[in-house]
Amino acid sequence: MKCTSQGCSGTYEERRIVHTVRHHGNVVVIDHVPAEACSVCGDVLLAPDTIRRIEKLLETMPKPTTTVPLYEFA
Repeated sequence: MKCTSQGCSGTYEERRIVHTVRHHGNVVVIDHVPAEACSVCGDVLLAPDTIRRIEKLLETMPKPTTTVPLYEFA
């Protein structure tokens, strides 16, 4: 499918991405999320089922598989 970003000539292709979201003041990073990503500009589309799975994950907030440092850009 052609990219929906204005002026972009790329097309969407299936990829696994790293998705970052702020939830209740915490930064949550989810790895290996299935998505459609533009080959040129990097615009990302998530399927409704994927969004529902992410929302369910955020509701339950299981223990993370790993932790990473968080740096503030000042």
